[in-house]
Amino acid sequence: MEERLQKILARAGLGSRRDCEELIISGRVRVNGNVAKIGQKADPAVDSIAVDGRKINPAEQLIYIALHKPRFVLSTAESESGDHRKTVLDLVPVPGRIFPVGRLDFESEGLVLMTNDGDLTQRLTHPSFGHTKVYRVLLAKRPDEIQLSTWRRGVVLSDGYKTQPVDVYLEASAGKGAWVRVTMREGRKRQIRETAAQLGLPVVRILRVSIGSLQLGNLKPGQWRYLTQEEIDALKNPEKNKPRSKLPRKSGAGLTRSKFKSR
Repeated sequence: MEERLQKILARAGLGSRRDCEELIISGRVRVNGNVAKIGQKADPAVDSIAVDGRKINPAEQLIYIALHKPRFVLSTAESESGDHRKTVLDLVPVPGRIFPVGRLDFESEGLVLMTNDGDLTQRLTHPSFGHTKVYRVLLAKRPDEIQLSTWRRGVVLSDGYKTQPVDVYLEASAGKGAWVRVTMREGRKRQIRETAAQLGLPVVRILRVSIGSLQLGNLKPGQWRYLTQEEIDALKNPEKNKPRSKLPRKSGAGLTRSKFKSR
C-alpha cells in the first residue's frame, strides 16, 4: 500500500514527520534510485527507499486480531517440544508473527487478543495499568451469598497467595448450578478455577467475554477478526474511553442481584 514518504520514514524511526520532510527537501532521500520529492508516495513493501545511501527497513506492520479461543486449544505462541496440541496460532493463518496477549487456560474458552504490538501487550498485561477482564463462569452448584462475598474479598490459594478483590455476581440459573459474571484486574494461572474450588464451587465452563474495552461479541469458537481502528484506539487510550456506567447487572429468574463496591 502506497503512503506518503515522510510517514514511512517516521515509522522507520528517522524522526518526526516534519523532520522527515526536511530530509526529503534536502535531497537526502531516494526511491528506487531517484531523488524523492515532497508529497511523493511509495510502497515500502515494493519500493527501495534509502536515506543518505542507506536502505531503510520499514517498520513491521502492526496487526490486531480478536479470536474466540475454543476449549482444548493452547493460548501460547507454540507448544512445548513433543506437545502436539493445537495452539491459537494454528487458528489464525495470517502473514507475519503475532502473539497472544496474556493466557487463557487450556480448558477455558473465549476472547484472546493477538498482536505484534509490544507496547500494547505491556499495557494490557502489566498489573499497574489495571485493565479488567470479564468472564462468564458456569458453576455446577449455585453459590450462596457467603461464598460470593468471600470471592469478592479475595481467597487464599493453595500456594498461599491471596487474590485481589473482584466483582462477582449471579447472572442466571442453570439447572442446579448457575452462571456468574466475574470481573478481575489480575490473572494468575487458573485463578478462577482455584478460587471456586476453595469455595466448594465446581467449575463447568469458563468463557472470557472482554479484555479492557474489547468485547468478544458474536465470534463463535474458532472464529477471528481484525480489530477496528476505534477498538485499537480504545485499548491504547483507555482513559479517553471510560464507560459512563458500570457493567449492566441482569439477574436470572428468581435470583437476587448481588452488590459490590470497589475497595
